[in-house]
Amino acid sequence: MVSDESIRQFTKMNEMGREQVPFLFIIDFELRNPVVVPIADLAEFQILFDINGYRNFSHHSDTFHPIKMSKKPVTYKKYKKSYDIVAKNLKYGNSFLVNLTHKTEIDINLSLSTLFFQSAAKYKLLYNNQFLVFSPETFIKINDGMISSFPMKGTIEKDRPNAEEIILSDPKELAEHVTIVDLIRNDLSKIASDVKTLRFRFIDEIKTSQKDLLQVSSEITGRLPENYTSKIGDMLLALLPAGSVSGAPKVKTMDIIKQSEQADRGFFTGVFGYFNGRDLDSGVMIRFMEKVGETYYFRSGGGITVNSNPQSEYQEMIDKVYVPFA
Repeated sequence: MVSDESIRQFTKMNEMGREQVPFLFIIDFELRNPVVVPIADLAEFQILFDINGYRNFSHHSDTFHPIKMSKKPVTYKKYKKSYDIVAKNLKYGNSFLVNLTHKTEIDINLSLSTLFFQSAAKYKLLYNNQFLVFSPETFIKINDGMISSFPMKGTIEKDRPNAEEIILSDPKELAEHVTIVDLIRNDLSKIASDVKTLRFRFIDEIKTSQKDLLQVSSEITGRLPENYTSKIGDMLLALLPAGSVSGAPKVKTMDIIKQSEQADRGFFTGVFGYFNGRDLDSGVMIRFMEKVGETYYFRSGGGITVNSNPQSEYQEMIDKVYVPFA
């Protein structure tokens, strides 16, 4: 449920958009605690970001520190318990696709700050030394009145024989991707006209500290109304939470996520981005590491459909615990 404070923050975005004031936004998954900061005031906050090359810091260091990371994922038994709740709802037709996530405790030899400067991703964020994002996934971009979204669904190890052919021909992966593309098209149609899929299921390569991955995305576009800058907050509110990290249909699927995960996600799988007064770029907060006390956690998951295999989904959740490097 959207809080009163959230409404104030989204309204603030409308007002700054109307005045063409550049700002940074960081919006949590549950839409309860959004952070909106005018770029002119960023020095007052402990926030570092790099949004597709637009950043608020200078070059840090060329020194590379080898990473040592071990994973302590939830047990398969615990994962299966939440998976079964999702599977039951899918069987009954309450949802077509549910994004199921869990925390993985990790031991790591580097600080969040060191990892921020050393990692490579389209969207990087270090917030108050509490959590770190190195996300490959674009949420939305706005350029000269055109809005684009790039939902990402489908991951496979690059070194696997015939990896690209396997991921693109897998019927489960195809069904999942089609569902998300349809959801995003419907979401964009709430705020834009002439919505269409420009590219369907193209491949991106991601290098990580453990293995190189291939990930599948699509590109969907639409035309915004002339006065869109005065409605930035309203548009974000209409599109959130991101379909690729929730599921379809969105409202019912959010209930299923709450039942199965038994905990709020907070900023994990929310979105963050930058508005420059006319154009906007933003990423989905996946590939998410947080520090709770002295313990580090990495949060990950994947889309579940009626054709999913719980053991494969459990392994995918673990495989997505990585740090991407150039």
